Amino acid sequence: MTDISKLGEFGLIHHLTDNIKTKNESTIKGVGDDCAVLHYPDSEVLVTTDMLMEGVHFDLTYIDMQHLGYKSAMVNISDIFAMNGTPRQLTVSMALSKRFKVEDMEQFYSGLRMACEKWGVDIVGGDTTSSYTGLAISITCIGEARKEDVVYRNGAKDTDLICVTGDLGAAYMGLQLLEREKSVYYQQVDEARKKNDKRALEELRDFQPDFAGKEYLLQRQLQTEARGDIIARFRELNIHPTAMMDISDGLSSELMHICKQSNCGCRIYEKNIPIDYQTAVMAEEMNMNVTTCALNGGEDYELLFTVPIGDHEKIQQMDGVKMIGHITRPELGQMLVTRDNQEFELKAQGWNPLSK
Repeated sequence: MTDISKLGEFGLIHHLTDNIKTKNESTIKGVGDDCAVLHYPDSEVLVTTDMLMEGVHFDLTYIDMQHLGYKSAMVNISDIFAMNGTPRQLTVSMALSKRFKVEDMEQFYSGLRMACEKWGVDIVGGDTTSSYTGLAISITCIGEARKEDVVYRNGAKDTDLICVTGDLGAAYMGLQLLEREKSVYYQQVDEARKKNDKRALEELRDFQPDFAGKEYLLQRQLQTEARGDIIARFRELNIHPTAMMDISDGLSSELMHICKQSNCGCRIYEKNIPIDYQTAVMAEEMNMNVTTCALNGGEDYELLFTVPIGDHEKIQQMDGVKMIGHITRPELGQMLVTRDNQEFELKAQGWNPLSK
């Protein structure tokens, strides 16, 4: 294992990025100078930044560096798609403690590059520094869109259809599964240490979590996918959403953001919320309400969007898209209609990183 300090900041950057080749015409200069140089003559420039902190956004007990790199890139790429744009460039900055080696960073960049190559994104810069409190990652993604194509959160109108892609709640249930198995492992370690059972401690080095039949939940938590395929399908079918967000903090929170910024209400139907079978089974196993998980779990990175009611037939042509409700006048509030036709006010109970 190679100590990062032996390479130094610039040595590490060159080691990780020297063989990166740019793909986009808008990338004039990538890694290797004081600034990246980008050129967008006829498009709106879209910029998004995410900060990911060890212990808040990820736990290295159960995510490896390659998956972390992939997910770190995808959550930013997803934000560009959520504006109906095309991601083009990405910068990555990291604060590292001494426990990380060069090989760890190679794995991180391997995942980062896989995500970028999937969507044709150029890695054009970043920074590294030291950390006394664990790993911190800051990624900025830059994209473009024609002015008339950009979709904001504030364009939803009364009678618009509310749609979501994919299924919801699986990433959250994957997190619950990982947390449960982590708890089981450390509980066994604590018991073995209390008994001074060296043989048991040795056997626990080969501890295997019980993930049988729950692989999809793990994939949804550890291998986030941005829905650029949906954006391409919009263009094929000539669909222009009136409002759109990606679902990072939970369906209820994101929908209420759209309602607030669009000055409107909504009605969504519990029976229409798409939920995978494994999600439902895991929720029952953990004695959790699966609808609550789908509404508030977060990290699905599916797209939540609204379209005019006239696009109903076009939406029906899109595989993996579900109409879950409609936009209403603001005085009607934000409501969830249950399977037995009761109505409850939606609550923004999605994940809040500042509550840590």
